[in-house]
Amino acid sequence: MLKRNQNSANLKAGYLFPEIARRRREFATSHPEARLISLGVGNTTEPLPPHICAGLARGATMLGAAESYSGYMDEGLPALRKRINAVFYDNKHAIDEIFISDGAKCDIGRLQLLFGSDVHVAVQDPSYPVYVDGSVLVGAAGGATANGYAGISYLPCTAENDYFPDLSKIESNSLIYFCSPNNPTGAAATKAQLQSLVAAALKTGSLIIFDAAYSEYIRDRALPKTIFDIEGADSCALEVNSFSKSAGFTGVRLGWTVVPKKLKFAGGESVNADWSRVMSTIFNGASNIAQSGGLAALSDTGLKEIKALTDFYLGNAALIRGALEKLNISCVGGDNSPYIWAHFPKQDSWSMFERILEKCHVVTTPGSGFGPAGESFIRFSAFGRRSDVEEACVRLADFKAPK
Repeated sequence: MLKRNQNSANLKAGYLFPEIARRRREFATSHPEARLISLGVGNTTEPLPPHICAGLARGATMLGAAESYSGYMDEGLPALRKRINAVFYDNKHAIDEIFISDGAKCDIGRLQLLFGSDVHVAVQDPSYPVYVDGSVLVGAAGGATANGYAGISYLPCTAENDYFPDLSKIESNSLIYFCSPNNPTGAAATKAQLQSLVAAALKTGSLIIFDAAYSEYIRDRALPKTIFDIEGADSCALEVNSFSKSAGFTGVRLGWTVVPKKLKFAGGESVNADWSRVMSTIFNGASNIAQSGGLAALSDTGLKEIKALTDFYLGNAALIRGALEKLNISCVGGDNSPYIWAHFPKQDSWSMFERILEKCHVVTTPGSGFGPAGESFIRFSAFGRRSDVEEACVRLADFKAPK
């Protein structure tokens, strides 16, 4: 028999969200009378807006006619790539620097394949678990330690440093995963902070994978929505983004990655060319139906629908944060992101998860699942029906956090 891939064996037990689902099922089985409300997993809940939905339907109809049928489009529909360039990047990029995909999470996995195992990784702490777990799967993380993995630099983002890490801890020639607005903390980096990030990457010969999946939730116009608002970023950064949380495409699957041609490996080879090869080798392109929906989402009408949809979830976030602050629970996020990061000092995250589940019948996400610095925090997600969020806030009003 074949031996197991040791990289899979190196993964710490239980990916965060399946573990939450398991505990939720166990609770529901033992408490059949309880009506659980989920403020945990970041999965959208609202129906697709009508103009965007019509775009998806139009894409399906086009496949049913000989004159409009289309097959493989490895790097994406040209019209969609042009529209992404115009809407998000002020036409700064060449079209062949923009690659359409089936979502940011999938692209992150393929990017880890692109950079391979012989690379040092740096991540915000806390951060989206895929950055770490994907690095483990390709062999870039080294062995497991008590607080993470030997081959990964964890960059703590805490209230003390305004949720922006000490960049002096970045080792030379690192692959830096950076998400803003951040999942899970909801903190959005300022322009000055991102300028310092780019400067650090250029100084250390590192490359930034910038995850902008929540950029459409930014309402403060002083905050950058893309790393390419920062001078010099096109020489040290690439960017992933997605329609999932902005247009409600979690079940449709559509995203993109921008890889500037200025981006080079140590030997001068083109990162863009290698990424194109990876995409064309192991990916046959995003669904043409999904891309038609993406075009509709980036039309003037579609952008208004995206604004209304993200406003709705930000409204949920304001209700949740307000309910927690009435309990004198310290929070960050919820203003420029759909996540609220709540602090329960000296408490174990999983114990708080269980306590909120048992006392309020509300499902949350334990902060320790996002990294060592997430211990004693709980992430609340604003993705939910308004009536459920309002009911959850009523239940939380009677919650007593342990001292």
